[in-house]
Order: sequence, then C-alpha cells, then structure tokens
Amino acid sequence: MRLGIVVKSFLFGLGMVVFGSMGTAQAAEMSEEELDALLENPKIFIGSENCKKCHTKQYYSWRRHAHSRIIQDPQADKRAFMADLDEKKIRKDLAKLDLKVPADKIYVPKPEEIKYTIGSRFRQRYVVEKDGTLYVAPIQYNAETDRFVNYHETDWDKRPFMTKCAGCHNTGIDMEKQSFVETSVSCEACHGKGSWHFAAPSTEFFDGEPAIVNPAKLSKGKAVQICGSCHNRGESTKEKGVEWAIGYEPGFPLDAYFKSTSLEAGDKKHFYPNGFSSGNRQQYIDFKNSQHNKGRVTCISCHSPHVYDLEKSLPWQMAGSIVADLEKTPDKQCLSCHVMMNKTGPHAIHSSAKCTGCHMPRIVKIGEYGEGRSHMFMPLRPRDTLKDPAVPNSCTSCHKHKDMDLKKLQKDAFPLEAEAANSEKGEFD
Repeated sequence: MRLGIVVKSFLFGLGMVVFGSMGTAQAAEMSEEELDALLENPKIFIGSENCKKCHTKQYYSWRRHAHSRIIQDPQADKRAFMADLDEKKIRKDLAKLDLKVPADKIYVPKPEEIKYTIGSRFRQRYVVEKDGTLYVAPIQYNAETDRFVNYHETDWDKRPFMTKCAGCHNTGIDMEKQSFVETSVSCEACHGKGSWHFAAPSTEFFDGEPAIVNPAKLSKGKAVQICGSCHNRGESTKEKGVEWAIGYEPGFPLDAYFKSTSLEAGDKKHFYPNGFSSGNRQQYIDFKNSQHNKGRVTCISCHSPHVYDLEKSLPWQMAGSIVADLEKTPDKQCLSCHVMMNKTGPHAIHSSAKCTGCHMPRIVKIGEYGEGRSHMFMPLRPRDTLKDPAVPNSCTSCHKHKDMDLKKLQKDAFPLEAEAANSEKGEFD
C-alpha cells in the first residue's frame, strides 16, 4: 500500500523533471507540447518524500507533528507501540468493564499481527488483517489511565478499516484497489495531489485548475473545510456506509461529500444537551457554531501543521511547564485578537490562568473524558450545570475546582449574574 512505480513512471515519462547533483528536484522549462502531455494525465499523489526535495523545512517540521504519526507501521518500527501488548494485562483490564462479549472471548492481537497502529498520544488502536481485509481490532489503549478498553467488540470484523477510518488517517486512498499511497496525514492530504506541482513548481494553474492547493490562498470557508473534512463526524454523501468524505479534495465544497452529525438530527451520544460536542473529532462542528466562524478566524489562525511556526503550533499545549516565558503562552495567541476590557468576574481571580481554561474547557472524550477541548470558544458557567446536570461547566473541568459547590462557584466567579438570578428566580439560593 505504498507509493507505486506508476508515480515514478509518470514523472519520468513526461521528461519534465531533472535532478541536480544534490538530489533536489528542479522543473525544466516546458514547451506547449509538454504542457499538453501533462494535461492529458490526471494529477496523482506522489508522496511526502518527493515534496521534501523542495520543501525541506516544511517536511521536517511536519515530521514532528502528530499528523505524521497518526498511522505507523509497528513491524517497521517497534517504537510505534504506546504500550506493551501483554495479553494478561489486557484481559485483566477488560474484565473490569461492562462488556457485551466476555473478556476472555475478545480477540486480542499479538504484536506481530498488527499491521498499523492508530494514534500516538491520547489513545491507540490496532489495525489487523483478516481474510485479506483490514479491520481495527476490538481493543484500545488509553494513555492517561494506562489501561486497555473495548472497541466495537461485537462487530469489529464487520467494520472495514478502509470504510470507517482510512480516509482521515492515510493519504491517497484508492477504494477500488483498497490501497493508499502513504500512511498518516501527509502533505497531499491538505494540499491535494502533487504531481503537476512537482513536475512544474513555478506554474500555478493549468487551464484554470491549480497545480497545487495552498489553503492560505483559499476563501475562509474553503480553507476551514480542509480541516473539517477529517476533524468532523458524520457520513459520506457519495457512498453509503463510508464514514469519511470519500471523493473530497482540498478546495472542493465539503458539504457535497460529507454530512456532519448533529444534536438536531438526534445524535445525543456525541453532544451535550446544550449542543456542545462531547465526542472526539468534532472540532469542525463546534467551530461552525462558534463566533469565530462568524468572524475572519480560520483553523490556521491558531494552529499550524508546520511545527517550525511555533506561534501557531498547538498553542493550547504550551503550558508554563513547557514554555517558561509567559509571553509565549496560549494567552498571547488569544490576546493578539481579543482585548481585555476589564478584569471582572473570572478575569479578576484567574490572574495566572489561560484563556483556554474557561473558553475551551476540557469536556471532550478522546480516550478518557476531559482529554479534548471544546471548540465553541464559550465559557460554560456553573449555572449551566445547575440548570441541567448533564451539561458540564468550565469551572469543574479544572482539577482545582473539580469537587467544589456549584452554587458557591457561580456566586464567587459571577457575583453580578448570581445576584440577578437570585433576585429574579431564586435559582442560586
């Protein structure tokens, strides 16, 4: 399932790429005949190793990003495993859970049976092959609690990896051949097929079609949809049963290829009653409902898949223990747009806290509850939980306030709101 000979043959056959003594790809001047020949061949995926020949800095910074490690081959590198696959421990962990299949009957793959690992930070799943088809094994490792849990133990071998997962964990999917060009989310997942750009890097368009997609040059909506094609939950509009945007390419209208799930559509499993996401990979759904979406903010306003751009590289994880200089904490990212008008309420008592602690509370379950942040960019007050216990709040998502009285938290953090509510409805008496 790797980059095939067809890519090399395509580029070599056109005769438009020459290699310097240092191995850097350089495109020769192209005649009209060569351009015609190029246009007669559809764009194809060429793989990140070919992108590296010109974009060295971007390539090696991407290699440090989680996108490059979302899928790994543990047979090629044993360090891909996040935990020791000790069957005895796995079954012991499973026996503590409420299962639909007895713990001693659940299939536990041996390390040598695992074709790919999925995940490298919060959790890890394991892709195995059965009767020539790839599936995700029915176990999952959660890093925060160092335990194994069940994953679709009743129907795991009825959920093909290529149908359920591959489109957002690999690059260059070919459903007909049941193959992919490259593991993980590589350059062409966000920039589109790269053969034309590789062959003629100075040519931006061919007959009105971009040789390569630069998300920064797209409209705000189209740029965000590239991220939304995977940081999303729902189903394909093109092929029944597929849970990723099959056929979508960067710059295409995402809604034509994928339909997001929603609370309004009846999905209570992945949303809280107030519409905030409780399920993982729903950042795009939250974002579309946020005030950021109504402004000029895009995903890459705060995040960069190129780690060398440290100011925009997962700033929410740049806590004081990692970045000592407070000028480089997430607050700097937020305050580059938002102006602190006055220090009242929580702003008065959280002098050292981060904006994200309240405005992006950890209420999303990835492996365990509370590992992912909300992308609605709205603080949830204690009063929200008092009105509906099924709705979380920003205050108790913090370890310090986890077990504090909600009424006291509301009064202390939002005294004016508490007084108004108390006088009008008596909700906080």
